[in-house]
Amino acid sequence: MAASLLSRATTTLAAAALSTATILTGAAMAQSGNFALELNNASDTSNGCRLTYVATNNTGTALTETSYEVAIFDGEGRVSRLLVLEFGALPLGKTKVVQFDLAEQACSDISRIIVNNIADCKSADGDHDFCITGLVTNSRNDIQFGI
Repeated sequence: MAASLLSRATTTLAAAALSTATILTGAAMAQSGNFALELNNASDTSNGCRLTYVATNNTGTALTETSYEVAIFDGEGRVSRLLVLEFGALPLGKTKVVQFDLAEQACSDISRIIVNNIADCKSADGDHDFCITGLVTNSRNDIQFGI
């Protein structure tokens, strides 16, 4: 009986820790002053891998052009591609879903994706660096995603 109670207590603590981590990640993604970029989904298509991103502009500035240079790593940890993902205009507080297709690449052949640099982070006032300095990343699948 004591082992059963201990098992239930451990399960309850693990669930509470997971809930707290999820809440904290959500809070970081919604913080003011950041640019949140999430790799939301990766699914195979007949032509390759379709990556679905969710971008949220919490920077305090309406952006007219937003794009990132990313590096794609294969299953052995080697860079297989460098490419630019264009998210376009993102008004202040706007969340946008964008899909990119990687031709002739299975999703299972991608181990991780890193944001290498910003390609564009522009507003009516000019270029900005907060798209990289305030970048918060997250992945909701097996492909690692970060800076």
